[in-house]
Amino acid sequence: MANLIEQAKQCADGLLRAAYTKAAEEGALPAGAELSGTVEIPKDVTNGDYAANHAMVSARTFRMAPKKIAEALAARVVTNGSFFSSVSVAGPGFLNFRLSEQWYRAVLEAVTKEGRDYGRITDGAGQSVLVEFVSANPTGPMHLGNARGGVLGDALASVLDYAGYDVSREFYVNDAGNQIEKFATSIDARYQELLLGDAAPEFPEDGYHGDDIIALAEAFRAEEGDGWLKKPVAERHSAMAAFGLKRNIPKMQADLRRYGVEYDRWFFESELHNSGMVKETMDLLTERGFTYEKDGALWLRTSAILSEKLRAEGKTDEAIAKLDLKDDVLRRSNGFYTYFAADIAYHRNKLGIRGFDKAINIWGADHHGHVARLKAAMDALGLDGEHRLDIVLMQLVRLMREGKPVVMSKRTGKAISLSDLLDEVPVDAARYFFNSRPESAVDFDLDLAVRQDSENPVYYVQYAHARICTLISALQEQGHSVESALGADTGVLTVPEELEVIKQLAALPEEIRLAARDYDPSRVNRFATELAARFHRFYTVCRIRDAEEGVLEARLLLCAAVRQVLEIALGIIGVTAPEHM
Repeated sequence: MANLIEQAKQCADGLLRAAYTKAAEEGALPAGAELSGTVEIPKDVTNGDYAANHAMVSARTFRMAPKKIAEALAARVVTNGSFFSSVSVAGPGFLNFRLSEQWYRAVLEAVTKEGRDYGRITDGAGQSVLVEFVSANPTGPMHLGNARGGVLGDALASVLDYAGYDVSREFYVNDAGNQIEKFATSIDARYQELLLGDAAPEFPEDGYHGDDIIALAEAFRAEEGDGWLKKPVAERHSAMAAFGLKRNIPKMQADLRRYGVEYDRWFFESELHNSGMVKETMDLLTERGFTYEKDGALWLRTSAILSEKLRAEGKTDEAIAKLDLKDDVLRRSNGFYTYFAADIAYHRNKLGIRGFDKAINIWGADHHGHVARLKAAMDALGLDGEHRLDIVLMQLVRLMREGKPVVMSKRTGKAISLSDLLDEVPVDAARYFFNSRPESAVDFDLDLAVRQDSENPVYYVQYAHARICTLISALQEQGHSVESALGADTGVLTVPEELEVIKQLAALPEEIRLAARDYDPSRVNRFATELAARFHRFYTVCRIRDAEEGVLEARLLLCAAVRQVLEIALGIIGVTAPEHM
């Protein structure tokens, strides 16, 4: 697939190397030296579209002034038939290249030829990647952190797919352990209140206090009757947990589906326990010498594993001691495995059993301390946690209305859940706003999310797409179709605003590459916003409907390319591309 930005960089580098060979043959530059340097797009393109620093990087090797090297190279660069029309020297020795008509034509040809696949690259080389995200406890409604994690995980999975990885999406359901027992205890307490009134035991202080628990208790009583107080607590809790999960998990699935998130697999923690995977994994750690028993519990030598790794990285024992590293309990003295033990088994299942090349988790920033410990456990299992397990930590979300924080739903009077949010703002706005830099906190402006003007970024981008659809439809009625414009001479597109649009079209494959490399799908948001902005400027400056025939066809082709690329970019982040607004 075409990455015309990368191709332009390679072209400039190749032209300079050919120029050096010629300069060395003519004695203008020393022979046998190595020409080094990089080609980048400068922030200020006044002097050129691309800038190379080869002269400055190679100055010490050549034992010459950078500017003199640059002048010798520029004088011998042959741009004919290349992606560049000229090269010039600026400042201390920068070599500035101007793009040629051939490059702009190649961009539009690539967009047209590749169609829906434009932007796809092959960096991933088919490596299998499992992206696990949201993984909210099924004990209550999903909150705003889950809402943000859903978008970041889903959009990152799409970016990785476009980057050439074989991607799977997964939700890890914590349907075992302490939180499920607490869930059952809470339902049981509300059930007893329904039956016993004031005589019921006091509700546990650490129980789940939400109205959803009361609703579950009422539903359980309606379906199962009043006889459960006569049954053993363990049997009662098992039934109530199963009852609650049977209702909560489909609700979670429905909310996420409404949010545009679909998973390849919902993986249940109970599978790990029932299959013996947790015990098997703990036994494997023991066989490898990474556990010990103390006070009846089984411990992981986390501090030793991490200390050894830090020493290998050059840390001193004094520096390591200041970190106050701790070991972790894997199996409590009562015989029950900890959540951490199940998490280790789950990630062994990902990397060691199912054999994914890489596992990526989207976690809240409050899980920061868990990252190194889990990676260390993978290292102990021989699964290379440092390189095969990556954690993306996301910051908090704060809802704002009229410039003030909002914590309660107007409809329910309770803490705002994902479902409440989607009742108030469009899914497209929620997805666009939440797909921001993971490491930055988000202030979600509820007022802005529903505005239908250019201040709302998602509306601004969607409007550009709809505007083009309307334009193309109108031109179709006048006898000008996109199909008939495919053979247009795009060399007539010389207005700066036209060329800026084409440059932005060319950036999509590069943005996909960087977004996949940095695990930052918000780059696609910024790309789409900038493409919409450049299109709106072009549309304001350049006549289309009443332009000369050849120019009209070329501009129609350009508009069609923008429409296509906007649809691709919005699709990657799970936002619709409307034809009318």
